[in-house]
Amino acid sequence: MQNNRAIDVSVGLFILLGLAAMLVLAAQTIGHGKMNSGDSYLLAARFDHVGDLKVRAPVSLAGVPIGRVESILADPIDFQAVVMLRVDAIFDALPADTTAIIESSGLLGGKYVALEPGGDSEVLKDSDEILLTQSSISIENLIGKFMLNGGSD
Repeated sequence: MQNNRAIDVSVGLFILLGLAAMLVLAAQTIGHGKMNSGDSYLLAARFDHVGDLKVRAPVSLAGVPIGRVESILADPIDFQAVVMLRVDAIFDALPADTTAIIESSGLLGGKYVALEPGGDSEVLKDSDEILLTQSSISIENLIGKFMLNGGSD
């Protein structure tokens, strides 16, 4: 009888530790979506194809996260995706000719928006649009083109 009680207590403890680990993981994931609590500003960028880009995906500069994707909408007039980027206010001197590129975090990783500053003396302000963009590269399209071109030799 004492043996059964020890097993019950150890199983209960194991379950509690598992639940605590899940709560810690959930708290870290939720906290990951937040930018630092400082001010930020909004930029728009238009893309022909956003691939698997998601809301809350990182916006990076030189590989360092400086913001998040706030929304992704389809423009019914020009049939492009309009991506709204929330950028930390300390990066308020981005040149007007900055380029926004949708890149992959790796072969199986998610998409993010990389910003490459240009050399313009004018800077982007709140609600400005980034005019120079490069859409997501579709691996499926590349493989299809390779297969079709490779078969015609």
